[in-house]
Amino acid sequence: MASTTAAGPSKPAFANPWTQLIIGIVCMVMIANYQYGWTLFVGPLDAKYHWGRASIQIAFTIFVLLETWLVPVEGYLVDRFGPRWIVVVGGVLCGIAWAINSVADSLAWLYIAAALAGIGAGGVYGTCIGNAVKWFPGRRGLAAGLTAMGFGAGSALTIIPIANMIKNSGYEQTFLMFGLAQGIVVVVLGFLLFSPPVSILTASAKVAPTAGRAHATWNEMIKTPIFWVMYVMFVLMAAGGLMATAQLAPIANDFKIANVPVSLIGLTLPALTFALTIDRVLNGLCRPFFGWVSDNIGRENTMFIAFGLEGIGIFALYKFGTDPVLFVILSGLVFFAWGEIYSLFPATVTDTFGAKYATTNTGLMYTAKGTASLLVPLANVLMTITGNWHAVFLTAATMNIIAAIMAIALLKPMRAAYTSRTAALPPAGKFAVPEDIQ
Repeated sequence: MASTTAAGPSKPAFANPWTQLIIGIVCMVMIANYQYGWTLFVGPLDAKYHWGRASIQIAFTIFVLLETWLVPVEGYLVDRFGPRWIVVVGGVLCGIAWAINSVADSLAWLYIAAALAGIGAGGVYGTCIGNAVKWFPGRRGLAAGLTAMGFGAGSALTIIPIANMIKNSGYEQTFLMFGLAQGIVVVVLGFLLFSPPVSILTASAKVAPTAGRAHATWNEMIKTPIFWVMYVMFVLMAAGGLMATAQLAPIANDFKIANVPVSLIGLTLPALTFALTIDRVLNGLCRPFFGWVSDNIGRENTMFIAFGLEGIGIFALYKFGTDPVLFVILSGLVFFAWGEIYSLFPATVTDTFGAKYATTNTGLMYTAKGTASLLVPLANVLMTITGNWHAVFLTAATMNIIAAIMAIALLKPMRAAYTSRTAALPPAGKFAVPEDIQ
């Protein structure tokens, strides 16, 4: 059997930045359905077992929480032992999860499968993002964005086949076939993943202008105010965007435009269907786009533009969304200005705290998504109290505007001071947080 160590014979063929990036993107595409394709199975499951949609959706909550909150642990293992086995095991767990779903006859089994899928998908997600920013010290925003795009838009390729198979063969067969196929692809590609050599991890000439020379461990990172400023910004952006976007279907129905035909770019579709289709694509494309922009004009400047655009887009959707054409266009703007958080924050964390422990550190930042998901029910509370969506839109828009201001007013000067203080560190030196910036 060929060696799978870093010195193995397969390394020259696959251990290069672009090959590693492509492998990571494909792995992300393979796990995208565990989050974005789930909605197609809720109705058939309820029709067969009558568990109730609320009970079935607890499985999705379990998935999201484990997919986000365990990423730092999985990232720690990657930084210690390399990316290969975390992704391989993650692929196995994902395949097993959907195989269990295909035969689950109780909510308990559904929840167990969701837990396995969350652990597996989180391991693959965190590893691929962390590996991408390590391999591309000069283009971390673009690398993280392209990898995150695989997760954000990857399910667009399989949504129609999954829907057709559910209709023709039943959801059980669909769970089994797609679960096994997706899991097998991840397992095979996992064996082709490598950590970058030390020469890339410690590169200084090609890194972003605002990048420091520090290599912070996770416990050193969380002692700095910069991390918590970024964490709050991530929560505000994720929660603000989710509060608006997660409620898109009920909003369209309440605006009474969900089924109104809209003709744009040569297509005519019901407004809600059109919006969901465009939103999925733009949510993926924005990740590499804004990542590339941030590589050229700076992370905080890009955050200010994107986060501000998100806030304005949500407010405009609130004001003009009752028009079906504007509903489609403005919802697309909201999604386009929201998904970039999954490329900007990993790149900024790695710029600030170094590439050596990037998988663990970006994983810790990613837990903000889980934190934000706990705030999303606030939208339903506000809707119940006020009887309309006004407070939801205004709250979401305000969250995004606050995050945009924080990027320029707080994060930018704090990072500038931080990186200047760590600039004298040797490229491979162990990081020590200067006392005056703890």
